[in-house]
Amino acid sequence: MRKKVIAGNWKMNNDVNGTVNLISEIKKELNAKSQKADIIVCPPFTNLETAYALVKDSTIKLGAQNMYFEESGAFTGEISPSMLKSTGCEFVILGHSERRTIFHETDQTINKKIKTAVKHGLKPIFCIGETLEEREKGITFKVIETQVRNGLEGLTQSELSDMIIAYEPVWAIGTGRNATPQQAQEVHQFIRGLVAKLYNQGFADQLVIQYGGSVKPDNAKELLSQPDIDGALVGGACLKADLFVKIIDAA
Repeated sequence: MRKKVIAGNWKMNNDVNGTVNLISEIKKELNAKSQKADIIVCPPFTNLETAYALVKDSTIKLGAQNMYFEESGAFTGEISPSMLKSTGCEFVILGHSERRTIFHETDQTINKKIKTAVKHGLKPIFCIGETLEEREKGITFKVIETQVRNGLEGLTQSELSDMIIAYEPVWAIGTGRNATPQQAQEVHQFIRGLVAKLYNQGFADQLVIQYGGSVKPDNAKELLSQPDIDGALVGGACLKADLFVKIIDAA
C-alpha cells in the first residue's frame, strides 16, 4: 500500500526568522499527535540550511523548490544539485507550473533537471498539469501525456524509483478553485496507467502521485480518499502551521 506524502511548497515566502517560526510551530503541532503520512517542507533556497537544522532530528524531510541541470559553472543565480545536497535536501520540486509559465521552462529543460537530480541522489517531485484553456478544449489527457513522456524520456525505472509525480491543474493553483475529487482521480488514474505503459504495472502501482491546487483542510480528506491520490503538494495552506497539520491529519 502506498504511503501518503504531504509536501509544502513555500514558494517565495518566509525569511530565515519566518522559517524558524513556521517549522517550530509545525513540529509542536505534530508532537501532539501521531502521523502516518510522510511530510516534506520546501522553503526558499536561502532558508534551506536553517530548515535542515530544525528538521534533521524529526520526521519532517527537506526539499528544494527548483534546481539547475548543470553541476557547476557560469550560471549566475542558479543552484546546483550538490549545493542542495550539502544543505540536507532529499527532494526537489521540478516542473512546477509557475516555472513553466513565468520562467518559460520546457519539457526538455525539466527532463534535463530530472536526469541531473537522480544522478545526484535527489528525489524529484515532478509537476505536471493543464491550463484552464486546455481543459476547456478537452485536451487534458493529451497535455498530461506529452508532459509525462517528454519529462521522463531516457530515464529508467531504477532511476525513478524514488520519484513523486504531482498533478497540479494550473487553473486551480492559487485561485481558490480546485478540481473536484472525481476530476482529480480521473487524471491520477490516467497518469498511473500511462506510467504502467511506459514502464510496467508494478512500478506504476508503487508510484506516489500527489494532487496540488488549492488544497485546504476542508477539501483534503475527500481528495486524499480517492484511490489514486497519494498525497498533496500544498501551496498557500502550508504557510500556516495549523492548516498544514490539518491536511497531514486528513492523510
